[in-house]
Amino acid sequence: MYGFTIVENLQKMNDDINYHELKYHQKRVMVSKEFTFDAAHHLHCYEGKCKNLHGHTYKVIFGISGHVNDIGIVMDFGNIKQIWKEQIEVHLDHRYLNETLPNMNTTAENMVVWIYEKMEEALQNDPNDCRVEFIKLYETPTSYAEARREWVSNE
Repeated sequence: MYGFTIVENLQKMNDDINYHELKYHQKRVMVSKEFTFDAAHHLHCYEGKCKNLHGHTYKVIFGISGHVNDIGIVMDFGNIKQIWKEQIEVHLDHRYLNETLPNMNTTAENMVVWIYEKMEEALQNDPNDCRVEFIKLYETPTSYAEARREWVSNE
């Protein structure tokens, strides 16, 4: 049998731990968050099934790095969600992508760079020097495109 312990004395600020102890290190750390959205699109100049209007349940994974703040947080996951909801998802979820994205062939390869650019733009002037390290865009559970900082920045 596995036992469990009930915590009887919660750690208290200024009694058991002090403010200056909350930040354990000064290293760059990556946090990651994923989202899904449903959208329709079709591809131009493509001979295959995808030239026809069809849809996907996409999955996006963000990898964002930064330095921890005074209490040991790089970026609150809720802030990543807020950027996603207000600045990116509104252009994607339950939309016809050929209509809502800039003029491009709506391939996963093009879309992942657009998503990267939108998130990078949202992180400008972040106090913890947050930046996008990678974005993965899954078009199906087994097929994805990826944009990485070193690829996008060095072009």
